[in-house]
Order: sequence, then structure tokens, then C-alpha cells
Amino acid sequence: MRQIFLDTETTGLDPNQGHRIIEIAAIEIQNRQQTNNRFHAYLNPERDIDPAAKEVHGISMEFLQDKPFFIDISEEFLSFIGDAEVIIHNAPFDVGFINMELGKIGDKKIEECCLEITDSLKLAKEIRPGQRNSLDALCRAYGINNSQRSLHGALLDAELLGEVFLAMTRGQEAFSINFTEEKSAIELTPVNQSMLRVVKPTKDEEDLHKNYLSNLNGKIDW
Repeated sequence: MRQIFLDTETTGLDPNQGHRIIEIAAIEIQNRQQTNNRFHAYLNPERDIDPAAKEVHGISMEFLQDKPFFIDISEEFLSFIGDAEVIIHNAPFDVGFINMELGKIGDKKIEECCLEITDSLKLAKEIRPGQRNSLDALCRAYGINNSQRSLHGALLDAELLGEVFLAMTRGQEAFSINFTEEKSAIELTPVNQSMLRVVKPTKDEEDLHKNYLSNLNGKIDW
């Protein structure tokens, strides 16, 4: 199973107010094992960043001036997430921004470009009802080291999300046994019992054994 863990950073909170994506990252996990395949890009949003958003991720417009636009990376991004389950923490937020960017360039929605989208925040609330389920809270709950997360960053958060998700879903691995093998790993050879050597105890050994059993009587409550 191919799964993509995705995160974004943005200029603000609402794409309907013209806010844009400034960082997007996705990491690949195959059969519950992280691979070296990943997608990561900083983007020029062509607009200012809200001060409150900058306090969260620390990314400045000066840093983004020479970065590509979303249209420049869209084809590679969609190719990377194709044929995979995309897992996002608080998926409606990121999906809203991504679909806004895709709509600006006349492309299909992200839901049409991957197998499915899973909201890990929704899953966490089902597993841990009534508890805090932010990414930091889940890292603490599952013993995942997030000490490098002084600021939000799409790539680091995608990697942490992958670890959190695997921890949350531990025990769901499917174990299968192949019963169609023609030969088992261990082949048993028939034993000719007539060839077995039987060693009988001597009279002294029998007397010693009877004496031992006699001494046990009365000492042990059978």
C-alpha cells in the first residue's frame, strides 16, 4: 500500500481571502515503511504573509522572492501523489488551499488526482475522544521526538505525521500465511520404530526410583 503524508504552510488561514500556499511537502510510505521518496517545494505566493502566520512558520517574503510559482510544480506534485492514499492532519484546511491553487491554473481537484484523502485529525479524535489531538499532542502521546519543531515546517510536519499515523494504527498490519506451498519449510522423515533402541533400567535403578517415590509420599499434596 502506497501512502503519502502531506502538509502545507500558507500566507494566512483562508484561501477565500486570497491567501496562498508558500510551502508544500509530501513523504511516501510503502507498506508501513518510510521510503526516500518525497516532494518538497517553497513557493512564491505573489502576496504578503500575515504577521500571525509568519510567527507560526517563520517564512518571510524575502526568502520566497526567487522561489517557483505553484503552476511550476503542479505537474510534478500531482504525479507524486497519484495512485496513493493521501493522509493530512486537519485535511479540510490543506485541501482547501490546494484546490484553490489547482483551480487557479484550471486543474482538477486533489480528490480526483489520488486514490483517497484521509484526515488523520478525524481518526485521532475517534481513537482519543475528548483529548487534545494536535500534532504536538499526538507526538507526546505516542513518544515521538518532535524537539526540532520549534516552528511549523511542511516537510518536518509531514515526517512527524507519518510517524504518528503509524503509531496510531499499530496493530492493523495484516499478516498472511501462504497455505499453497507444495512443500513445508521442514520436511518430516518417517521413522522405522523397529530400529529404535529401548534401554531398560537395571534392578538397582528400579529400586532407587521406588525408594524416591516412597519418600515423596506424605511430603507432597497430590
